[in-house]
Amino acid sequence: MSNRTVVASLLALVVVTGCKKQKEQVAYQAVPVERRDIIVSAQAAGTIQPDTVVEVKSKASGEILEIHVQTGQEVKRGDLMVEVDKRVPRNNLAQAQADLEVARAQLTNAESKKRRADELFQSKSITQEEHEQAALDFASAKSSVVRAQVSVETAQDQLDDTKVLAPISGTIISLLVSRGAVISSPTSAVGEGTILLTMADLDLVQVKTLVDETDIGKIKPGMRATVTVDAFPNRPFEGEVLKIEPLAEVQQNVTMFPVLIRIQNQQKLLKPGMNTEVEIHIGRRDSVLAIPNAALRTQRDVASAAQVLGLDPHTVEQQLAEAEKQAPQSDSGNGRTSLGASTPGSDSTAKPGSTLTMPNGRTINLPAGVDAAQIKAIMEKRMKGEELSAADRAVMQKAFAGMRGNGGGMRRNGNGDAALNGGNYIVFVKRGTEIKPVHITTGLTDLDYSEVTKGLEPTDSVLLLPSAGLIQSQQEFQQRVNQMTGGGGVPGMRSNTNSSSGSSSTSGGGRRQ
Repeated sequence: MSNRTVVASLLALVVVTGCKKQKEQVAYQAVPVERRDIIVSAQAAGTIQPDTVVEVKSKASGEILEIHVQTGQEVKRGDLMVEVDKRVPRNNLAQAQADLEVARAQLTNAESKKRRADELFQSKSITQEEHEQAALDFASAKSSVVRAQVSVETAQDQLDDTKVLAPISGTIISLLVSRGAVISSPTSAVGEGTILLTMADLDLVQVKTLVDETDIGKIKPGMRATVTVDAFPNRPFEGEVLKIEPLAEVQQNVTMFPVLIRIQNQQKLLKPGMNTEVEIHIGRRDSVLAIPNAALRTQRDVASAAQVLGLDPHTVEQQLAEAEKQAPQSDSGNGRTSLGASTPGSDSTAKPGSTLTMPNGRTINLPAGVDAAQIKAIMEKRMKGEELSAADRAVMQKAFAGMRGNGGGMRRNGNGDAALNGGNYIVFVKRGTEIKPVHITTGLTDLDYSEVTKGLEPTDSVLLLPSAGLIQSQQEFQQRVNQMTGGGGVPGMRSNTNSSSGSSSTSGGGRRQ
């Protein structure tokens, strides 16, 4: 391909891009500072499990005659569920009752003999040995009556055991036998006996979920959690953390800890085995001043953002420097530092999983288990306006947690763990008709909004600007165009110098709204 062809192709690309920029200029938007609830969650998947499960067995052995319940049926404690053949227990009861009658008759006879022996012994008609023998026969007869009474009670219990009653109030979740089956009893058989059915109290259910070890330190028993299931996608269920299992599980080289979430389920909507998405609320701020994360700027972004707004970057830098002198950003008492500085207690030698190069050339260390391809794919979805899945948000949360753990203006607690807070940033604020840069301090932050703890008023409006990478890409493109055309523009192409922002359509300038 000749040089002339290459130049012609590039000029055509410039013309097309220039025309497209005339139609689609990068815009910024003024968004009022508002009060909202910010919730930071650790997300994971799990399954619904009953809180209490009972395996029901019969104390009686024999053939099952009747089954009075079915799966899904709710029963009360003491309700009749299964009947077992009564013939053998009934016969044993009849025999025990007959033995009791014999024992009572023998006791009556022994009592009469003892009474006569007492009278004869007082008149010296019998010997001492004969008198003691009569007393012993009477005691043996009394013992036989007691044994016979116990046998009758045992036989009656065995007969009663042929009726299997519900041990708790709950729901039948599985039925393991059918009518006509012969079962064994755990009290008389060598084995553990036959399980007839299982039932559970579904007024309380649990979710067993696996949480990544990077988030487990933030989770405590009693924390609130939100559970969603596919059967009711628009109806979240509220629960709380019941316990954290001490033994980890390793899945695909990732260390996870089982966490149990308890949920009230009086309406019986949640069924055992349902798949769930769990959000454990590890941080929450109610009705706080908040702004979109897209409005946050670092010191690296100030110059490019000022150009978008039609401001002099040098003047903006002076305004920020003056404001910083009046209100220093460093505060050694609470662990806050200016952006980009290491936080006291941070581990500068931490080994990240990989690195991500941003469009502006900045390299960010990612935590172990998160790679650059994942982050780029999620960022592309955000740029296209697509909604992030639970898995995408979990990856971003993990990435943010890892970046907080490596410093960068994050606050830390006394143990040196990265706290769920933001840092120090710069935003462009519109107050009346004036646009000015303002230092702010952010608190709790999620993927969309950040709490503002210092620097803004409820009456302020912040400006949403394009990403720094997009701005820099536009500037680099303009520089390439200037080098190709000698700075004189493309023949036949007119700059839109009369636009509302007063900037050329190929300069990457913004349009005020």
